[in-house]
Amino acid sequence: MSRKCELTGKAPLTGHKVSHSNRKTKRRFLPNLVNVTMLSDALKRSVKLRISTNALKTVDHRGGLDAFLVKAKEDTLSKKARGLKRELNKKLAEAS
Repeated sequence: MSRKCELTGKAPLTGHKVSHSNRKTKRRFLPNLVNVTMLSDALKRSVKLRISTNALKTVDHRGGLDAFLVKAKEDTLSKKARGLKRELNKKLAEAS
């Protein structure tokens, strides 16, 4: 399981741990990932995703998973999320 957010593409960064004596050693800054089950209103089902807490806050701010996926760019989404976005677009096209 990769340490990458499925919605925003947020991944680990690298940098230095700096001691009091200013000695630098390599370290990794890991994203805060959580396993969540989100509901899709248009698809009428729940979806399990591994996303960052920042993405969770953004999904809530935009008005749910469906609204987030409609605005999201394809290149930041995971393979699973891209499939959801395509399903969602088909469903919305049928409805209108």
